[in-house]
Amino acid sequence: MTGHQIDQLLQAPRGATIPRAPAFIVTLYGDAIEPRGGTLWMGDLVSCCAEQGISESLVRTAVSRLVAAGKLLGERIGRRSFYRLTEQAQEEFRSASRVLYTPPPAARGWLLALKTREALPDGWVSMGSGVALAPNRSDIVRPSGAVVSGEAIGERKDWPDLAADLWDLDVVGERYRSFLERYDALGRHLRDTSLRDIDGKTALGLRLSLIHHYRLAALKDPRLPREAWPDDWPAPDARRLFVSAYLALAAPADAFIGGSFSDSHGLLPSATEVTDLRLDRLAREAVSFTG
Repeated sequence: MTGHQIDQLLQAPRGATIPRAPAFIVTLYGDAIEPRGGTLWMGDLVSCCAEQGISESLVRTAVSRLVAAGKLLGERIGRRSFYRLTEQAQEEFRSASRVLYTPPPAARGWLLALKTREALPDGWVSMGSGVALAPNRSDIVRPSGAVVSGEAIGERKDWPDLAADLWDLDVVGERYRSFLERYDALGRHLRDTSLRDIDGKTALGLRLSLIHHYRLAALKDPRLPREAWPDDWPAPDARRLFVSAYLALAAPADAFIGGSFSDSHGLLPSATEVTDLRLDRLAREAVSFTG
């Protein structure tokens, strides 16, 4: 598959939306490297980023900044340099991976914190006077103090307006729509041709691009109860496209990783227990789309 054909599938000219190097490097490590021991040779990092239009100088500058920021740790062995995520960065991506690779729990009603005076955990918004609101999901951390749960009653048409006042849903929705527009042609191509003309290197590049752009929306999505969704909320369609495309790209992408990427001990494995579990969860989620 040529670069021009890939550009057509992504609905954007090459270089038009080159990802920021630091963010893309963290995406690469979280998806491909961390599940395989966590360490990557700098040469492989440079070549992988080049597929996204990120120059070697930008990669090296980004790596230096990530090291200074406590996100990456470097080790030099002979003439080669190897880098891995720090514990801080690992924890950040573990949190992100629960949204990306594990079927997100549906919100069942609402949580209301009364008279809270502490910093609010992720997912909560202040309503003033110490009162805070959050979707009732299993992954939402409850603040200390009195917290009550309940379901919406009365005029449900009022909930989207309230949610729009409390959460930045316009921005999240626009990011989902941009993702759908960019990857719709790719999704259709993967369904129609079963990857007969996509090699492993291209598959990995497409998968990393897919993750990078999906997470821009998904990690900002408050995942509210359905009654609070705006009209034509694009999150479910974006999720279906992400899961189906990721699964379709997985086999050639993972085979390429195993045959090309290395750490200080040699080539990385094509698959591990972590990657197998990730694919199993996504496959079970994909079945639910047609169930």
